[in-house]
Amino acid sequence: MVDKVTKSDAEWRAQLNGEQYRVLRQHGTERAGTSPLDKNYSPGVYTCAGCGLPLFTAETKFNSRTGWPSFFAPMDGAIETSVDRSFFTVRTEVHCARCDGHLGHVFEDGPQPTGLRYCINGVALAFNSEDK
Repeated sequence: MVDKVTKSDAEWRAQLNGEQYRVLRQHGTERAGTSPLDKNYSPGVYTCAGCGLPLFTAETKFNSRTGWPSFFAPMDGAIETSVDRSFFTVRTEVHCARCDGHLGHVFEDGPQPTGLRYCINGVALAFNSEDK
């Protein structure tokens, strides 16, 4: 369990750029293929762009060919899920366990060992390279 980060809408708007705010706080989706993190395979850790919580390690990243960064497992306690009934379908939404920022969705068509594909908006992530 992580301590929650709570901010006003004005504080989030001041901290995040327009696209980050739209995705993280308004449950938006970035256009496929636009995130440089989709093709990043350097060693490191992917954190929440809203609060800095470590979410995924580079070891769990794979090329899903969807145009969004994809992972087969999050770090322990890093994410929470909820039911998303938008767009005339039922999906599992993934959000940050600390700030509740919308990250993307999880699907059951990923690789082993989990069989899951965490399809994450690149603008919702920051990457911390092990090379630093």
